[in-house]
Amino acid sequence: MKFFSSLDPKDRRLLLWCVAIGLALSIAVGFLLPGANNNNNPLPSTYLSGQHGARAAYETLLRSNYPIERWERPLAELAATAGPDTVVIFAEPMTREPANLKAVRQILERGGRVLATGFWGAFLLPGEAGATPDTFNFAACKLEPEGLDPLASTGEVWMVPEAQWKPGNPAHRVNYSCAGQPAVVEYDWGKGHAVWWASSTPLENGSLARANDLDLLLNSLGPRAGHHFYWDESLHGEIRTAWSYASGPSWTLLWSGLAALALLVVLSFSRRSGPVREFPAAARATPIEFLDALGSLYRNAGAASTAVAIALERFRRHVLRLSGLRGKQMNASELAALLRRRFPQIDETLEEDLKACEEAAWGETVTAREALKLIQKLHGHQERLNAAAQPGAGPIASKELHSNKQERAS
Repeated sequence: MKFFSSLDPKDRRLLLWCVAIGLALSIAVGFLLPGANNNNNPLPSTYLSGQHGARAAYETLLRSNYPIERWERPLAELAATAGPDTVVIFAEPMTREPANLKAVRQILERGGRVLATGFWGAFLLPGEAGATPDTFNFAACKLEPEGLDPLASTGEVWMVPEAQWKPGNPAHRVNYSCAGQPAVVEYDWGKGHAVWWASSTPLENGSLARANDLDLLLNSLGPRAGHHFYWDESLHGEIRTAWSYASGPSWTLLWSGLAALALLVVLSFSRRSGPVREFPAAARATPIEFLDALGSLYRNAGAASTAVAIALERFRRHVLRLSGLRGKQMNASELAALLRRRFPQIDETLEEDLKACEEAAWGETVTAREALKLIQKLHGHQERLNAAAQPGAGPIASKELHSNKQERAS
């Protein structure tokens, strides 16, 4: 709280406004952003725990000691290291890139095993046998086993088919069908083996525990011993690279924090806390500039007594001109006596002020404030003497006028 109370009121108000705006934006983002983990998301991702997610299947394989991991980097990197021990799961992949098709073909040719689901899963597999269904059935279908392969003896399996497999290729063995259409197909390609499902329903969170859906997943993956399993997430919209790990919430917070810091700096330095326009500079060689320079010279030299001496000498010369005694040297007492004879109505403190100025002119301990007061007193006495010497004020007027004419002539 010491930091908050030490701030300027304007800075404190600015900080409070920024905090309030940040909280309001956070609340708005929390309410307006769509929930990616709800039951309406149809993506069978291992990160989602909704009805159509695949997190339960992935964690079941982990707890069953399957050596499985998520694959989030480019698929070509996996194909370069694939072998007979590689098993890859493509749950509803979304891609039409030739590089990904080539990578899957390379995995199979090197002896790997691939499980793909849905229309895009069939498009990803070599053979080009996938197609969209003629009629869509949104109800779960109890699959009918066909053939003598071990996969066909899994048991009761339920699925909502979303794609169709073109029959006619004797190398493609149909293990399960729905309403006469292939739903689970497997075949060999090169040294590898491919398995296709009409949809990812059996491995989704909402259907994994139904009937023998989990057994269908395990049988499609093949034996656990001697194999390494990869659940592909790179074809679900985001491909991980070495630089992508620097992104995410931390990267977003860093950039937003830098933007907020830049905004605070701009607002702090651009606020009009001083004069909008500078004062015009005084013209050079003006009396103000001269007095400024002279005062700075006296201040830097500490010569307050010198200023008093100069003011006292100017007062003495002026008074002697008024009295008609120019050029005569007098001390403070003599000068006060002369003025008292010439101007009986002068101030009684004149002699005391003249002595104080004389002492200050010869001393070195007088301060600038004291020197200023003494000079102001001398100026006041001089103005009163000038007023007394005006025409009509006394016999001194003619002398003053004569003295001024001689001074101007000289």
